[in-house]
Amino acid sequence: MVANRGRTQEKPLLVHYIEEMRTIDGRGGAAARPAAPPGSRIYAIGDVHGRLDLLTRLHALIAADAADAGARRKVVVYLGDYVDRGPDSRGVIETLMTRPLPGFEHVHLMGNHEDYLLRFLDDATIGPHWCTYGGRETLASYGIRPPSSFLHSGEFEAARRALAETIPPAHIGFMRELKLMHAEGGYVFVHAGVRPGVALAAQRPDDLLWIRGEFLACADDFGACVVHGHTIVEAPEQRPNRIGIDTGAFATGRLTALVLDGVERRFIQT
Repeated sequence: MVANRGRTQEKPLLVHYIEEMRTIDGRGGAAARPAAPPGSRIYAIGDVHGRLDLLTRLHALIAADAADAGARRKVVVYLGDYVDRGPDSRGVIETLMTRPLPGFEHVHLMGNHEDYLLRFLDDATIGPHWCTYGGRETLASYGIRPPSSFLHSGEFEAARRALAETIPPAHIGFMRELKLMHAEGGYVFVHAGVRPGVALAAQRPDDLLWIRGEFLACADDFGACVVHGHTIVEAPEQRPNRIGIDTGAFATGRLTALVLDGVERRFIQT
């Protein structure tokens, strides 16, 4: 059972609300809610997609929220999809690399869009599909004219070469070193989700980056509560076995962070 309380809409700068959820087991009793590690406060940030303006704003909100955390360990987990669709993929990557939140541990996960960008650098033939899903905006953010037509493979090869020559090697290294999964207490963080019926330690990268339907429809216990992005929801979606926080920042202006502190859950949004 999910109870949404105090949800506020159309706040131009901040929507900060608390959702309280009671997970009811099959016998009608309250099941134990997963918890963050003792002495830690965890912030998980959903899909940024080139919206450096929203990421900068959310970082400020998180820093203000963490001001009362005292000596507790503070961790920020980014769920991937930093590039594509929004206007400043380059700026997002540069910010994550060079301007981290002070006093926080930082965990950067890979999204399917980073995977696509890296694959395009090796193989121009995936360019039409990548550009359909936001690659044009990423090329433009690195100062490269996107192909004018999906029908001319030569244009995609030229764009691939231009990107390979222009993108800073540090950006490529950052994306190649992104993690696929991270665990904290009773939670596991991934970009897209996990394959039902497969142990967490045995999950395939393709599922962690791309899965949707089978994962979203599954009510099974995955062994930990899965925090994920990838699938856009109007508001953060809580289920007994998962929490989805991709609120479509590139189109809606709402970039969401989940806050985990003990058994408490809160959400901060731009």
